Amino acid sequence: MNIRDKVFVVTGGANGMGRHVALLLVEKGGRVALVDFDEGGLNETVALAGSRADRISTHVVDVVDRSAVSALPEQVVGAHGTVDGLVNVAGIIHRFARVGELEFSEIERVLNINLYGVLNVTKAFLPALLQRPSAHITIVSSMGSFVPVPGQTIYGASKAAVKMLAEGLNSELHETNVRVTVVFPGAVRTDIAVNSGAMTREESDAAANSMRMLPPTVAAAKIVRGIEKGSSRVFAGLDSLLLDKLNRLAPTSAAKLIWRQMRDVLPPPGQG
Repeated sequence: MNIRDKVFVVTGGANGMGRHVALLLVEKGGRVALVDFDEGGLNETVALAGSRADRISTHVVDVVDRSAVSALPEQVVGAHGTVDGLVNVAGIIHRFARVGELEFSEIERVLNINLYGVLNVTKAFLPALLQRPSAHITIVSSMGSFVPVPGQTIYGASKAAVKMLAEGLNSELHETNVRVTVVFPGAVRTDIAVNSGAMTREESDAAANSMRMLPPTVAAAKIVRGIEKGSSRVFAGLDSLLLDKLNRLAPTSAAKLIWRQMRDVLPPPGQG
């Protein structure tokens, strides 16, 4: 898909990868409807667009609110005249804890945002996208969807669900004008842990400084390139690509590798 003069809806546009995807889309001549519940963050993204800010509209919506999401297509068309693409970036993690130590309220929050949020937005915009001569849906999953990350099991389950949602949609829409891309980010330097309430700023910075993490601008460039090429899969980060390959060849070894890296993050069973 040629980005120029196309209209994209980007969820999670108040920060992180969503912000940088939106900025790159407008840099390439597209128009963007930014969606997030963080109004201040949305305004910061618009300010960063500089002279291209007039190509962006902001929509303060919680993707879990199905009624509010259902009103979005009319709002976006009213602001931009049409819609050609959807980029589902909004997502959260939970605190690093075993499944048995998580409250159901924590579990439901992750599933509501990461799975139902994507489903709500995708179903809302799919009818409009099917009317376009060429359209695109991007869904951001995670490398945690194909390798287990101890302490983030529910997050991984939610991302495995949207992985299959994207792949199922891609098959269902095979003979239509709509292409679907699923993105597997590895470790990307964003504020997701802080914004999710899973870490303090200090803890997040310490974790980021202890490992090599992909800059969000690089991850955004890979996502946008996937839209342009109509790729069915995009791996954002060498760690994600290599773990995918290892998991296909030796899934037990891949799981043990991640376990060794994460075992010090979790307290002994029953002490969380």
